[in-house]
Amino acid sequence: MKNSWIRLKFIFKYIPLLSLLPINGQELFVDITQQAGIQHQYYVYEGTFGGGACVFDLNNDGYEDIYITSGTSQDVLYLNNGNGTFKNIIKGSGLEITDGFVTQGVVSADVNKDGYRDLFITTITTTDGATIIPRAKNLLFLNNGDSTFKDVTQAYGLEDLNSFSTGPSFGDFNADGYPDLFVGNYFQEFTGKLGIIKDATIVSANQTAKSYLLENINGKKFENVYEAYELGHKGFGFGGVFTDFDNDQDQDLLVNQDFGYKAVPNFLYENQYPNDEFEDVSKKTQMDLKINAMGSAVGDYNNDGWMDYYVTNIKFNMLMENQGTKLPFIDRAKELGTYNLSISWGANFADFDHDGDLDLFVSNGDLNPNCTPMGNFYFENNQTHFIDRARALNIGDYGVGRGSITFDVDNDGDLDLLVVNQKPILNYPIPSTTKLFRNDLSMGNWLKVALQGIEAEFNGIGSRITLIAGGKKQIREIDGGGSSHLSQNSVIAHFGLGKIEAIDSLIIDWTGGKRQILTKINANQLLKVSEIESEKRPLKRIILIVISILLGLLAYLVLKKRKSTSNQ
Repeated sequence: MKNSWIRLKFIFKYIPLLSLLPINGQELFVDITQQAGIQHQYYVYEGTFGGGACVFDLNNDGYEDIYITSGTSQDVLYLNNGNGTFKNIIKGSGLEITDGFVTQGVVSADVNKDGYRDLFITTITTTDGATIIPRAKNLLFLNNGDSTFKDVTQAYGLEDLNSFSTGPSFGDFNADGYPDLFVGNYFQEFTGKLGIIKDATIVSANQTAKSYLLENINGKKFENVYEAYELGHKGFGFGGVFTDFDNDQDQDLLVNQDFGYKAVPNFLYENQYPNDEFEDVSKKTQMDLKINAMGSAVGDYNNDGWMDYYVTNIKFNMLMENQGTKLPFIDRAKELGTYNLSISWGANFADFDHDGDLDLFVSNGDLNPNCTPMGNFYFENNQTHFIDRARALNIGDYGVGRGSITFDVDNDGDLDLLVVNQKPILNYPIPSTTKLFRNDLSMGNWLKVALQGIEAEFNGIGSRITLIAGGKKQIREIDGGGSSHLSQNSVIAHFGLGKIEAIDSLIIDWTGGKRQILTKINANQLLKVSEIESEKRPLKRIILIVISILLGLLAYLVLKKRKSTSNQ
């Protein structure tokens, strides 16, 4: 009897742990970094800052490629070979100019509407040994369509915007179809050592910076309209993300600020489109978070039709639930199980397990060089709460994590994950290299949706997709960057469907307010949706209509005059 009781106590004690084990011994994620040909570390300038990664299909072959910043080392441009492997083609691509800069974040969009994705890369200084920060421009490259790029930084009016820039984000805040940019800036100037930054160093420096709001003028140049649009704040900026938090079909702006508890907190700006301004609604929405905000994940985790935001931090992250109808956000991290002690940077909402709700990945890493190993989080969404299954599912990597991105590496319908890791400055007990994890969960149906804009941005950046199936509604925003930390996820929207085999309806709300509805869609496919052009009468037809109206008016006047003459 005593032995039986001991066995029962053992079973009850470890039931929670057994629930964390992979089903049938199968790992949800497999580290394929080496076999995929990924060899990367982010080399810090002095410590703490960088790096980011961007997913984009550079040659329009249907396989998504990767750009990863490398700090003081050479950046990498990985071409997806279509067989699960990548080739670094940075040499000869025209992007070698980045070798002269300490690169940070990267995002991509079709800047000039020629059908190819272009690149914008942020920097903090040059690599020539200078110690004064900032003294570097950010870099804009146009895609030539042949796997090479052209530096157009000066031609697009960005040459003189020297700054210590962190997170960039593409969006279309004026809904003209040309992608605009928000760029987070950290310092006005700084002469200390980045590796020993602490509260006292930051606050006493008193050199917070204004960020940039760059309006794309007909795909030919950018103009900084930061103050013109009422974005007058300064702060230790870690970038922002364009998102429609109030469901009014324009792009608002969530801004992440470091040292928010001693300097300047986070901001949430409501877009007043069609007026050319943003309104600061941070306090009334309670999104003026006084934390060390490093990055954001955007997603409707509870499928209530409103976008929620997971904001990473030093110590405890925050899950800000959107209450809708102009009510303030509520932090639900504690009660939902995502309130874990960590130093977090990147974060990604995605339905990794195809059960119809969004899970959450979080990239963790200590302040380099004070590197204490800390594993990443993988929070599985169980509808009522989240459970961290990172270790059990082979994704709790202990590298010095920063940016993270989701995309479908092998076009098999599920979302894979890349995490950018820094090279430790001091001794570190385990390898810290950038990791690529393949998602091997073989359950649940799915749908991927790729938008092709005509009047909107080429990939529909800034647009929203709503999927209705099985009595459930899911929404996705097309990512323009600023998501995660200094990074940009795939622009292909991904939905997990569980056992559902057909979608009742798919609603695309394009930037500018146009709505497009598709019905009766089969699951397990990549659906490509082209924007329907607005009805525009040809000029010749308009001229004929005007002439007809004028002739009719002339005939009426002649007839009226004849009647008047005959009456006399």
